Amino acid sequence: MDAELESILAQYDSNQIFVICSSRSAQPLLYPTFQLEDGEAAKSLAMAEELWKWLTEHDATRKALLINIGGGTVCDLGGFVAATYLRGIDYINIPTTLLAMVDASIGGKTGINLGGLKNRVGAFYPPKAVLTDMRYLETLPPEEILSGYGEILKCGLLEGRAVFGQAAQSLEDFMNGSQEAVSMKVITSARAYKEHIVASDPREDGLRKVLNFGHTAGHALEEKTHARHGYSVMWGMIIEVYLSVIKLGFPKEILTCLNQLMLSYYGRPSCNCKEQDELVSLMRKDKKNAQANAINFTLLRQPGEPLINQVATDNEIREGIEYLFSL
Repeated sequence: MDAELESILAQYDSNQIFVICSSRSAQPLLYPTFQLEDGEAAKSLAMAEELWKWLTEHDATRKALLINIGGGTVCDLGGFVAATYLRGIDYINIPTTLLAMVDASIGGKTGINLGGLKNRVGAFYPPKAVLTDMRYLETLPPEEILSGYGEILKCGLLEGRAVFGQAAQSLEDFMNGSQEAVSMKVITSARAYKEHIVASDPREDGLRKVLNFGHTAGHALEEKTHARHGYSVMWGMIIEVYLSVIKLGFPKEILTCLNQLMLSYYGRPSCNCKEQDELVSLMRKDKKNAQANAINFTLLRQPGEPLINQVATDNEIREGIEYLFSL
């Protein structure tokens, strides 16, 4: 990564290179650096304004390069700031969490939250590069690795039964003490799938919606519980796979496998099934919904056969929520 980074930096005036980094990944740097706390609270209009002002105070021009070093928050927020400052400056992402490596740092979706709604304001604005340094994973707690595996398992189910099985086995191996289980091969596989989908549909007009699998229910649970994103995606996948079983005949044994992974490593959400109406209401506010009062899902007929724009009734969704909390 170091040689690749040096090659990129050589293309810019050293006075026009700026860094946003999370406090956890802070280190002595040669360039003006803005440190922020990781976490969804930082993805706000107020923080974006503070960063715009910071760039202005440092005389950043349209020729500037913004380097985002951190987790998903830094990648989302930094990308949004780059997309909007002077109508767009270059940026690169250096993700420091497994989740960011396989999800937030790639695909060009940037954004901030609004009124508690996740990524409500944003832009499609891809980075000039994403640089991955596996050394960052060495200091992550298991909870952060598990969060990343939420997205890796999602991509596995979207690709097919064999890829999902490999992802599940990699997770099992890591939790059984194998640090080598979280390999560049695992990361590259998930990233390659997402990059292929994004290249075919960069602005989410159709095919890219498959990547929302697990997220309609997952984002509602994330907002309600304030849990890590990957944990919420795991819970959301169980609800949406359950919907896939009852609506599309998805294989029940795959749902059973997901259940076992959740119970073994992720635990249950901190809310309960009595709050299902609130969760349904949060799903209805999801930005992916195209019709008023209709909740849009990506569901699966089989592993590797996702179907976009699938609508479930409120009763079906409540049934899925009850299923999750019955485990």
